[in-house]
Amino acid sequence: MSSDRIVLPEITRSDVGTVLVSPWIVGTPQRQRDAVDATISEWKVAPWPAAFLSLNCFVSLDGEAVLNYAQWTDDDAHREFVRTYRPTLVRGIDEAVPGIERPGLVRYRLRGSVVAEDRPRGEVVAVFVSGSDGFEHASRLVADAQARIGTPPDLPPGLRAAHFHISADGTRVLIYEEWSDEAAAASSPHHDVHGTTGNLYRLRRSLTRHQR
Repeated sequence: MSSDRIVLPEITRSDVGTVLVSPWIVGTPQRQRDAVDATISEWKVAPWPAAFLSLNCFVSLDGEAVLNYAQWTDDDAHREFVRTYRPTLVRGIDEAVPGIERPGLVRYRLRGSVVAEDRPRGEVVAVFVSGSDGFEHASRLVADAQARIGTPPDLPPGLRAAHFHISADGTRVLIYEEWSDEAAAASSPHHDVHGTTGNLYRLRRSLTRHQR
């Protein structure tokens, strides 16, 4: 069973084997909305592989970008989907919204999470990406990030959850934080970390295969 909904993804669901993150530069709020709507429309008619779990389309609060965060059970199934069907899917999106800039998809693995004890779902997501020099360095960056966040109940005000990812090749660390609102998200301790870029997003739409 699947649904089209606007609910933040369950980052820690147990059947996720790989996370695929793809930023798009679209330029305006209207193009953000159009790009997301076209993406969801194309996915609704696509043949969903059994390995597909969710697609979550976020729009940046500055009106410039779309961030796609997808969950699959494994990379091989996704690569086969890319080989056999992705050109058709992308063609439909590009016909609806020409000129999307796609810097590239990155494959991640979830390496740890911090979740508030009293956890209403967040409304704003902060995403930070930094470069790393291999898996050992990436693991240290994750440990440092976890230390900055702290542990429940002593988390920054408004923080609902923080999830730490390392890319499959060990060259990047991605931090995904759920916050109660934009003002709270702006207080994230990761904003001041040298070499780390952060963006604030809201979920626009998502498709989710319910967990069995």
